[in-house]
Amino acid sequence: MIHFKRLDHILMSIPEGQTAEARAFYSQVLGLSEIAGYHPGGAIWFQIADIQLHLREEAGGNLSARHPAFEVADLDQARQRLTELGVAITFSSDIDGRQRFFIRDPFGNRIEFLQYDEAKTPV
Repeated sequence: MIHFKRLDHILMSIPEGQTAEARAFYSQVLGLSEIAGYHPGGAIWFQIADIQLHLREEAGGNLSARHPAFEVADLDQARQRLTELGVAITFSSDIDGRQRFFIRDPFGNRIEFLQYDEAKTPV
């Protein structure tokens, strides 16, 4: 059994070349605080209460990178359980302070599982 702790973030796609417009909308119109730094795939990140919203340009296609990310108590245990059930595990770029992997559900939806390093656990 996988012990889910919380929804950590959601990645939403924006059209290619629209990062500046997305940044203006989410920060100025919605009033979200942008999380500074370099993020995988040139994404921009915003804080919403205790979760994050990640926006990244995507050209489109059959297998989107859009996904929810679930924080789990024991990432190794979750990976082992999913592997035992025949679920394919994939990996992506590293993010400082957290370990992660991805799966796709039977319908092609991407789902991220992550665990923060103890020193980096979000407040």
